[in-house]
Amino acid sequence: MAVYTEVTDEELNSFIGNYDVGRLLSFKGIAEGVENSNFLLHTDKASYILTLYEKRVNPDDLPYFLNLLQHLARKGLSCPTPVPSRDGKLLGTLAGRPAALVTFLEGMWVKRPRVDHCSELGKAMAELHLDGMDYEGYRKNALDVTGWRPLFEQCGARTDSVHAGLGAEISRELDYLEANWPADLPKGVIHADLFPDNVFFLGDELSGLIDFYFACNDALAYDIAICLNAWCFEHDGSFNVTKARALLKGYASVRPLETDEYEALPILCRGAALRFLLTRLYDWLSVPQGALVTPKDPLEYLKKLRFHQTVGNAQAYGLER
Repeated sequence: MAVYTEVTDEELNSFIGNYDVGRLLSFKGIAEGVENSNFLLHTDKASYILTLYEKRVNPDDLPYFLNLLQHLARKGLSCPTPVPSRDGKLLGTLAGRPAALVTFLEGMWVKRPRVDHCSELGKAMAELHLDGMDYEGYRKNALDVTGWRPLFEQCGARTDSVHAGLGAEISRELDYLEANWPADLPKGVIHADLFPDNVFFLGDELSGLIDFYFACNDALAYDIAICLNAWCFEHDGSFNVTKARALLKGYASVRPLETDEYEALPILCRGAALRFLLTRLYDWLSVPQGALVTPKDPLEYLKKLRFHQTVGNAQAYGLER
């Protein structure tokens, strides 16, 4: 279970007493997720998610995340909404950790996304980008192209213990991306982690987006590249161009891509693949002590990176300019 901090009954009741959410009926840890400790609360009024932010999360970033959720919810985007305490604060302290209470979002994530799911995702991502345009907060992407080499250096010589020759392959890719990364693409708020388990559906209808704790300000098209990696590869490692076309068309139906964004997709996809290869590699080599979490296989993203290295232009992703 991905619960790193245990909460006593006394601590929980004291914390909940600061909120106008009714009488607590049940409380249990949530197994999914690797960054924070999450709990599902049921009260006689509604259901909520309680998150305790662990040491990997910079407390200084939390106001950006929580205010962003509040901003997007006011715009009409379906996402968890922070619940203010009786004194109006979105962030509290529980069991020695920063903590927040957010509304519970109905829905389930799909383990095998279909074409229509990819289309709905594209539309919702574009709506997120448009809704975030007037958000006043700013957070640099800590895992952009400037952050990848330091992360790789933390893995060091242990990298080749995961796969022979992996260190040299990553080093070559870093050299290429650092020299060619596009700098002048349209920027704004991006989710930066829109994997299938962060997108909820009720039947075929997208019901909301969750887990905004990697959100930041960066190139909007980079968010698309992350999703092409996360949604459009099959379990055998093959790229599904039909899903990619549906995702891109869904996005463009809400926010059309500019020419430079379209042309940058291949290198953005390479960068997104390397980013998740590196974070998975780091986690694989340093699982948090005491967490009953199986780290995700970094080599999945090595295969995806190698595919994107063969792509000559954005038409390979299924959408004509």
